[in-house]
Amino acid sequence: MAALQPGRGLPAYRPRRLKTGPWTGRYYVSGEAQRKAERCRAKARRPRRLACDRLWDQVARGLRAGWSPAAISGWLALAFLDDPGMRVCAESVYWWIYSTKARAREWAQYLARAHRRRRKAKGRRGKGPVIARRAPIGQRPENVDTREQFGHWEADSVIGAGACNLHTEVERKTRFLIVRKIADESAAATIAAQLSIFKALPAKARLSVTCDNGTEFARHFELIDALGMDTWFADPYSSWQRGSNENRNGQLRRHLPKGTNLDGLDGGELHDIVDAINTHP
Repeated sequence: MAALQPGRGLPAYRPRRLKTGPWTGRYYVSGEAQRKAERCRAKARRPRRLACDRLWDQVARGLRAGWSPAAISGWLALAFLDDPGMRVCAESVYWWIYSTKARAREWAQYLARAHRRRRKAKGRRGKGPVIARRAPIGQRPENVDTREQFGHWEADSVIGAGACNLHTEVERKTRFLIVRKIADESAAATIAAQLSIFKALPAKARLSVTCDNGTEFARHFELIDALGMDTWFADPYSSWQRGSNENRNGQLRRHLPKGTNLDGLDGGELHDIVDAINTHP
């Protein structure tokens, strides 16, 4: 390499002999090089699973029927036991739907929340009123987290356009849903609904309940005093910590969209909706 002289930079690099030229018999042709690169890229990448029309037809049929991606994934594994090609995880279904704007416009409407774009779970700090005798979810025993024991519930409210609302309870192990219509969103109406639900159950089926931080659960300690049930509170803006209840509320919203006046909802109609959800695959 040429010596570096004071005040001058390094000399430009030049190979001793070009790799292409008339004397080598090799020429660079841009069109052929691009086609070769595309062939190599196609071979190196595994095809997307839902690019298979036969599999997508089954997934699309489940979406139109109102099934969640998780339910579709589980059903395929049972319906096509001897066909490994008919397998897809729930995350792949979500990814496929939201991978392009056109698919999101067409298929996101069949999902529980019908969001046009995926939303990430991010926590925020809440500044609401402090609930007396509140126990944070971080103190909840590990056996509740594993869902191995029956009798641990998740509670929430579904708000209607009129005066009446719904109180929902979901058992964590079985995802069984119980709903009560309440006159308003007050703590008195909520605790009355909870006592009505849990007093009808044996003691082993009412061990604890996990709530959100709404003021309707301000009288949660009455469950402890009357029935001996432990109560836990999720972190603010952390709905995934009560995922079973949020899922069932989303299915309720399919039958009773936001803005629905619940004042005229009778017990028979509500029973049919809850029964349809509890028998959902």
